Amino acid sequence: MAIPPLAVSGVAVATLAVLGLAVFACRRWRRGASSAAPPPASSSQDVDINRPLISDNLNDYSGSSNNLCSTVVDESGIRIDRSITSPRTHGIVEKGAIYPAESHVIEGETHVIDVTNSKTEEHHLGNTLKRTGVANGPTPDVKHIRRDSGENNHTDSIPVKDIIVGSNLALEVIAGPSHGISHYMQSGNKSMLPVTLGRVPPSHLVIKDSEVSGKHAQIDWNANKLKWEIVDMGSLNGTFLNSRSVNHPDVGSRHRGEPAELADGDIITLGSSSKVSVQIVLQNQQPVRVGIASDPMIARRTGKKLQMEDVSCCQYPLVGVEKFGLFGIFDGHGGDGAAIAASRILPQNIANILSQQETKERVLSCRSASDVLRYAFALTEAALHHQYEGCTATILLIWFDQNEDCFAQCANLGDSACIMSVNGETITMTEDHRVIGTTERTRMANSGHPLKDGESRICGLNLGRMLGDKFLKEQDSRFSSEPYVSQAVRMTKACSSFALIASDGLWDVISTNRAVQLVLEGKQRYIEQKTSADKVAHHVLSEARKLQTKDNTSVIFIDLDTLRRDPSIPS
Repeated sequence: MAIPPLAVSGVAVATLAVLGLAVFACRRWRRGASSAAPPPASSSQDVDINRPLISDNLNDYSGSSNNLCSTVVDESGIRIDRSITSPRTHGIVEKGAIYPAESHVIEGETHVIDVTNSKTEEHHLGNTLKRTGVANGPTPDVKHIRRDSGENNHTDSIPVKDIIVGSNLALEVIAGPSHGISHYMQSGNKSMLPVTLGRVPPSHLVIKDSEVSGKHAQIDWNANKLKWEIVDMGSLNGTFLNSRSVNHPDVGSRHRGEPAELADGDIITLGSSSKVSVQIVLQNQQPVRVGIASDPMIARRTGKKLQMEDVSCCQYPLVGVEKFGLFGIFDGHGGDGAAIAASRILPQNIANILSQQETKERVLSCRSASDVLRYAFALTEAALHHQYEGCTATILLIWFDQNEDCFAQCANLGDSACIMSVNGETITMTEDHRVIGTTERTRMANSGHPLKDGESRICGLNLGRMLGDKFLKEQDSRFSSEPYVSQAVRMTKACSSFALIASDGLWDVISTNRAVQLVLEGKQRYIEQKTSADKVAHHVLSEARKLQTKDNTSVIFIDLDTLRRDPSIPS
């Protein structure tokens, strides 16, 4: 009997339907099996980012250096590990507390925020910040503007923000409504220059005087003449240098005047009542030699330079505080805004606190500035309003007592580090605050909020302590801005000593012992050159470049051998 065509069509449709259901079920089964599989192992890139610092074992470098260490390191075999929580002391014990009497407001400081989108992956190889999605929730009402100053357009290996110590200028208002405020600048620090004097922000030195124009005058470094110069910016009431007018001849025309050279001891008068004193310190007048080197380094996958977020700071003397100096590195993440702001605010806070005679005398008598440093960090953290930017801070404060003995004390947040070498003994002056470190894990556990097993970052950061990052600190209470403060180290005139401060780009590839070797090599090689300190800093930096560090690297070398007075002791 013939089968009707309609029945054949029905059987075909049914068969196709069954086959479709079978294929669908098979795909669902495979998808479920793959989702139940364990996650893939972390990439080599993540492993590289989170790896610990390399060992201080000198055998690791047996093929790349001479054996200088055997002649300069103490025979006891001192080995300094960055996880050590306190430096080796030199008989300096904190004998008293220093409590500044009042807070100090920083006049004229402009705070900015840089809210950025995710950067390319290669910009974060080895960096502090690992971008993650922003937590859900309302965005804080931020009144800051985004800065696009072009400061990060680096054209060579020395960033424009690198400080070349040549001439330091300090301004202090000595008369008028804003009496007592001050500002500090350095000839080689392009991020500080030019400096504007005016009645309102964003002037760097804000003088609240009705006779002072909004932007009254400007000071800049003339690299051709190697002189500081002041220019009237078209003020209404004139600018006077030692009672001589420097504004445009056509008074009231609002035209800029001609530049006038500044000298140490000059008095600048704005209007009729506000007077500003000028203090200039040249490099050869400083009691220590300082060398600074910096390189944004190269992203190895693309061959392009990384964004430079390190900012260096060098001030001797501190504004209004004789025989005190400050050196530091601020390593930014999420941008360089917080690092630039902190590099200005923190030194000025320390100077303001030490300008109190009683506080300064306590530091000298107790031989410790611990409380001054802690208080200055607290003031700086309160003054920073950077929601999405943060920075490490590693500073070394040095001072001289009535016997001309030198004291050095360090305070730090984050993973930039400072080491000292005194008579061949290596001293670690800082504490490592990376999340994977013992110090931070212990601190968080003691606070009742321990890290989970395998947790090496918090909100995308590998640091537990930093300045700024206010939004992240609101999200997770484990973040801290409490600095580690070392004990003070005393150096007499007979001591052979130096200090080395560097961002984590150096310490990621070079151990403390190796860094000491590099400094000694550089000192021996460039001993006869006037720019020997800079040469030593670049010698250390070049080793990090050779070892292909994956992060911005900044180095400050402070040669304290110039303190030595005994001619029988070789330098």
